[in-house]
Amino acid sequence: MIQNSFYIETYGCASNKADSQIISKILKDNNYIPTSISEAQFIIINTCAVKQQTENKIKERLKELYSAYQENKEKNIIIAGCLPYVGDNYFELIERLVPNYSAILDLDNFEEIPSIIEQIKVGNRNIFVPSKKSIDKSKYLIDDLEGKITGIVPISEGCLGACTYCCVKNARGRLNCYDPESIVKNVEYQLKQGIKQVYLTSQDCSTYNHGNTSLQDLVQSITNLDFQFFLRVGMLNPKFLIDEYEQLLSIYGLKNVYQFLHVPIQSGSDDVLKLMNRPYTMGDIKEKLKILREKLPYLTISTDIICGFPGETKDDFQDTIDLIRWLKPEILNISKFTPRPGTKAKKMIQVNSREIKKRSIELSNVFRDSLSNLNDKWKNWEGKVLALHTGTGKNQTFGRNFAYKNIFIDKFNGKLGTFAMVRINDIDGFNLNAQIID
Repeated sequence: MIQNSFYIETYGCASNKADSQIISKILKDNNYIPTSISEAQFIIINTCAVKQQTENKIKERLKELYSAYQENKEKNIIIAGCLPYVGDNYFELIERLVPNYSAILDLDNFEEIPSIIEQIKVGNRNIFVPSKKSIDKSKYLIDDLEGKITGIVPISEGCLGACTYCCVKNARGRLNCYDPESIVKNVEYQLKQGIKQVYLTSQDCSTYNHGNTSLQDLVQSITNLDFQFFLRVGMLNPKFLIDEYEQLLSIYGLKNVYQFLHVPIQSGSDDVLKLMNRPYTMGDIKEKLKILREKLPYLTISTDIICGFPGETKDDFQDTIDLIRWLKPEILNISKFTPRPGTKAKKMIQVNSREIKKRSIELSNVFRDSLSNLNDKWKNWEGKVLALHTGTGKNQTFGRNFAYKNIFIDKFNGKLGTFAMVRINDIDGFNLNAQIID
């Protein structure tokens, strides 16, 4: 084991990945050394709890770590992320899983980590230091990005919603938008280190507003930076399409911005949306999506659906089937409903688990069928693609174009992280195959 060394294992969303980068930066700035789990003195597990399946996976991992290291007094397990905060008694849950855990980190007390570790070094256990205030996580400039192509920059934390199924707000709290100057500085700092693809992340990017700076203003400032890169705006609440349609259209008109929309509609039924406390109707959303697709015919749409929400009837589910057949999203994230702690949906009458599984399979099949001719419009397209990593085939490289499409480039001899001009010569379901052109 290496003294003053650490290892971070991250679960969940891009915001969690950004948190892990910040924790790592603070530790390295205080002379701690990143290493493997077997060599690390401090093992940090950055948890997620948005779904029961994810929670179960993390609980098994914590039990595994406790079993492996309970006799090793020099190993220290630290818990970070959302899991401790999603419901009552989760601190006690963690203590049952890892009785000798060293510390639980608050989501905003990252500056306290070095002093917490000093307490651990002198033998203290089960430490918790609550944060004094919400912090601006965009101010932490991440180093050691050599060889990486994708950078993550948080723009806010928390949300304004009150969805009846979501436990993440229990952990992340009310909305805290970060200083736009810090965000732009962070993006520029990463671009100077060679980053070519930047993800703006939060629990809901559509709620960003800091003083007089809107989301469109923020994105405009980032795209004004004099670098060649792609920018992906993270998840946007469907209400944003209704209330801020012109702002959204302006964002997609800016250079470097991926024409990629992640809009989690969650259900095609107005009755279920009302039970979820989602503040929109399908009529409003479909109208805006229809116009958006007409304005941006190459737009890539990703959406999320919850199957088997409490009270969802067969007719409600059919509305969701009809939505997916109409929308034909390029990406569909299907979640089988599970009740989460501290949520109103947990107290509702639940749909039978077998029925939920059946609906999930049916929706998956409908989605796969909808993809059959989806990419035909890309045949013979020519344009710029960012090479991201090696592909699945021999002499093949994976990249993305302005619409965030999956493109596999044959016989690419350039460096990863560079842009290449290609022509799409073959369509393989969701994937596009391309060759280099001069």
